[in-house]
Amino acid sequence: MDTVFRDVRVIDGTGGPSYRADVALSGGRITEIHRESDGGPRPGAARVVESQGLALSPGFIDMHAHSDLALLRDPGHEAKAAQGVTLEVLGQDGLSYAPVDDRTLAEVRAQIAGWNGGAPGDTSLDSLDFNWRTVGGYLDRLDHGFDGQGIAVNAACLVPQGTVRMLAVGWDDRTATADELARMRQLVAEGLEQGAVGLSSGLTYTPGMYASDAELTELCRVVARYDGYYCPHHRSYGAGALQAYEEMVALTREAGCALHLAHATMNFGVNEGRAPELLALLDRALDAGADLTLDTYPYTPGCTTLVAMLPSWASEGGPGVIMTRLRDEATAARIRHVMEVEGADGCHGVPIEWDTIEISGVSDPALAGHVGKTVAHSAAERGEEPWQTARRLLIEDRLGSTILQHVGHEDNVRRIMRHRVHTGGSDGILQGDKPHPRAYGTFPQYLGRYVRELGVLSLEECVAHLTARPAARLRLPDRGLVREGYRADLVLFDPETVAAGSTFDAPRTLPTGIPHVLIDGRFVMEDGRRTDVLAGRAVRRTASARG
Repeated sequence: MDTVFRDVRVIDGTGGPSYRADVALSGGRITEIHRESDGGPRPGAARVVESQGLALSPGFIDMHAHSDLALLRDPGHEAKAAQGVTLEVLGQDGLSYAPVDDRTLAEVRAQIAGWNGGAPGDTSLDSLDFNWRTVGGYLDRLDHGFDGQGIAVNAACLVPQGTVRMLAVGWDDRTATADELARMRQLVAEGLEQGAVGLSSGLTYTPGMYASDAELTELCRVVARYDGYYCPHHRSYGAGALQAYEEMVALTREAGCALHLAHATMNFGVNEGRAPELLALLDRALDAGADLTLDTYPYTPGCTTLVAMLPSWASEGGPGVIMTRLRDEATAARIRHVMEVEGADGCHGVPIEWDTIEISGVSDPALAGHVGKTVAHSAAERGEEPWQTARRLLIEDRLGSTILQHVGHEDNVRRIMRHRVHTGGSDGILQGDKPHPRAYGTFPQYLGRYVRELGVLSLEECVAHLTARPAARLRLPDRGLVREGYRADLVLFDPETVAAGSTFDAPRTLPTGIPHVLIDGRFVMEDGRRTDVLAGRAVRRTASARG
């Protein structure tokens, strides 16, 4: 045996009662679980870790991550490793870096620089070789990892529908032609054949939002043939949120496709107290046979880019055209009216409230004075109206600014996380001077605040939400449980002290109470410190098309 955890409290991921046991690892697998009642000799190993007071669980699976480039540029990746995350799902919200060609790679890099870096003047990606163009090539690059040694944690990926549309159709708000739809279907199929676990959409982000339900249904039929799942950031989380959820349920039912609802929140004032309506909608779908799951993060504010707040027509044509429109006085006045009076689709149909929009990061260091302030506050300091500040920031930062949007409701958060198909996802954007604390704190926040302090979930139930349930959604046969023969992707934590260190004031503070994290039986966190082990690899689905 390589390692034995002696006398540890096993929380196995099933949701059942915990128990005490010795857990032995060898060759990257769990080889023996010896309970107190088993009798006989206890397992020995080259290394024995005395584990009294600690709980052992499967590694946590982040079902909604934005570490697409962070895993390649940051070998430590402590933001996730220190939380006990052993697997992240990338390619979220319909926008990522594969499949692409030279044109679309440049466009998508510019569009989501606020998520991943790389805006003009940002040198953080200068050493990164974007030497892939396909989903398979990107997964191979993850295997190669940092300097050929691998990556910090495991990663699966989704085919991004917005990037696929960018490649096949461009940035136009129009119906795809038959040939363009055929190409999109082919691109999705190729991504799934190369190892992607499903398809994502960002239906408040351009150009993915220009897809009709009929177009999305056709792409989901492809996903269904490969036994993958559809993961939409749907068309509204504000005004019309319930209708948007219902649209996704109906669409995937028509396509025969599994559905995973991304960051399934009910935000903005119009949705306060309406979580029970969402959960009733989901229960009706589940009772009718839907294959349905969802993820949430345990915080109220959201996080995205400032440019995402614009109306979709202002973003048609891509980043360069957006800048032209913002510089034009008449067009800028029209954008302002839609945002402040009508409610832009980019802001979920709700008139924007500038005192809820906090600047969390900028690409240009010269603009750092805005960070940590709401647009309204920053505007007041400058003696101008909020729209003037927002417009100037968009232009001067070349669309690279990220924001926190303080529009959530705690009761909705708690009710949704209790649901029978709930999983955890950080939606963690690591870019920016003052990122959302969920990037560094989601999983210990569940265990510390919502389990120990508030009792919203039992410890065993919460671990199941964060491990076995997402592993089942990803169709991973040997992850997500503490079980003999399963991969030794494991977390040891102290249920009495585990807590998120990250706060809105200090968002990059690491958690406490998680001393050990292992991937394939190798310690990536040991005694609360990051080791130099890079045990992560790309996790590929192996599925052949049906029919």
